[in-house]
Amino acid sequence: MPDKRDTGSPPTSSPARGAGARRSPRDLHPLAWWTWALALATAASRTTNPLLLLLVLAVLGYVVTARRSEAPWARGFGYYLWVALTVVAIRVVFRCVFATGITPHDHLLFSLPHIPTPDWYAGIRIGGPVSLEATLSAAFDGLRLACLICCIGAANTLANPKRALRVLPGALYELGVAVTVSLSVAPQLVQSVQRVARARRLRAGRRKGVRALRSIVVPVLEDALERSLHLAAAMDSRGYGRSGTASRRSRRLTGALMLLGMCGLCAGVYGLLDGTAPAALGLPAFLAGAMLCVAGLLLGGRRVRRTTYRPDRWRAAEWGVAGCGVVAAVLLFATVGYDATDLNPSLYPLSWPALPLVPVLALLLAGAAGVLSPPPGRTPAPTAVPRQRPSARTDGVTAGHTTSEVST
Repeated sequence: MPDKRDTGSPPTSSPARGAGARRSPRDLHPLAWWTWALALATAASRTTNPLLLLLVLAVLGYVVTARRSEAPWARGFGYYLWVALTVVAIRVVFRCVFATGITPHDHLLFSLPHIPTPDWYAGIRIGGPVSLEATLSAAFDGLRLACLICCIGAANTLANPKRALRVLPGALYELGVAVTVSLSVAPQLVQSVQRVARARRLRAGRRKGVRALRSIVVPVLEDALERSLHLAAAMDSRGYGRSGTASRRSRRLTGALMLLGMCGLCAGVYGLLDGTAPAALGLPAFLAGAMLCVAGLLLGGRRVRRTTYRPDRWRAAEWGVAGCGVVAAVLLFATVGYDATDLNPSLYPLSWPALPLVPVLALLLAGAAGVLSPPPGRTPAPTAVPRQRPSARTDGVTAGHTTSEVST
C-alpha cells in the first residue's frame, strides 16, 4: 500500500546557506540606498574636477542599471539625467549672458551684444565678450549640481518610497507621508507619459514635437488629478491627520522642542564651518540641538501608534552598501594622500585637470554597492489560464455550463 504522505511531487530542496542565501533576490533596506546616495552626493559636492564628476555619474549609472527593480518609481532615472543636462546648459547660458570677470589673459570665444545697465545695476554686465575660462567654470559648477540631482534621482529610483516611510519616527510620520507623496510624483508622471505615448502609438498617432504636446499633457494631467483624488480619499478613510490622544499642551511642547533643536543644529553647523565663530556655537550648540530634537521626536511619537508587518531588517548587505558611500565621502573630505587642489583645479593657466588616485579609488569603492547589494526581488507574472471554447455541436445548456465552470 503506498504511503499517504507521498504526493508524487519532487522534493523541495532547502535554501542554500552561506553565499547563495545572501545573494537571493530581495529588496534592500531603503535607508541603505538613501545613505549611499547622500554620501555620494556629499563627496560630489567637494569637487569641481570634471573627471571625478563624470566618474560619479558613471558610478550612479552602473549601480542603477544593475540594481533597479521593475517598479514604476524605478523607471525615471533617465529623466533625472535630462534634468541634470538641462541644469548644466542653463548654467552655461547664464554665464555667457551675464559675462563678468573677464581678464585680458582669457581666451575669447565670441562676443554677445552688450546691453547698457543703469548705475544702480552696477556689478552685473549683460552681454559682451565670452571667454573659454568662464564657460568652463560655469560648466564645471553645473556638472557638480547635476551630480547632486542624479544622486537624489538614484536614491529615488533604487529605494521604495513606501517602505522608506515605515522606518521614520512616529513624530515625523505625517511629514514623511508628504515627502513620500512628493517623491513619488515624478515616477508616476513618467509612468503616465509612457502609458499615453504607448496609447498614441497604438492609435497611429503621427504628431511629434510641440504638436504632440497637447495630446500628451492633457491625459497626463487628468491622470494626475484622478490619482490625487483617489489618494486623498484613501488617506481620509484611513484616518490620516487625526490628532490622537495628545493634548494641546503636549503638541505645543513638541513643536517648541523641535524648533529650538533645529535652531541649535543650525547654530552648531555654522560654528563648525566658521573658524572665527565663538566656541559655544560649535560642537556644544550642535549637541544641544540634537538632544532637543531627539526629545521632541520621542515626545511627539507617543501620539502616533503604528504597527509594522514584516519590518525591514538591516543585514550585511545594507552595511556594505551604506559603508561604501560613507567611506567615499570621508576620503574626499579628509584630503589625505593627495593634494586638495586636485579636487578644485584652477583654470588659470588653462590646463588639463589632474586625476588624483585616492578620490578615484574612493568613488570606485562607492560603485561596489552594485556588487554588494543583492539583486532586486521580481514580482512573478500571473499565469494565464486558457479558456476552453464550447464545441459547435454542443447544445446551449451544455455550452453555458462549460463556460461558467471555466470562469469559476
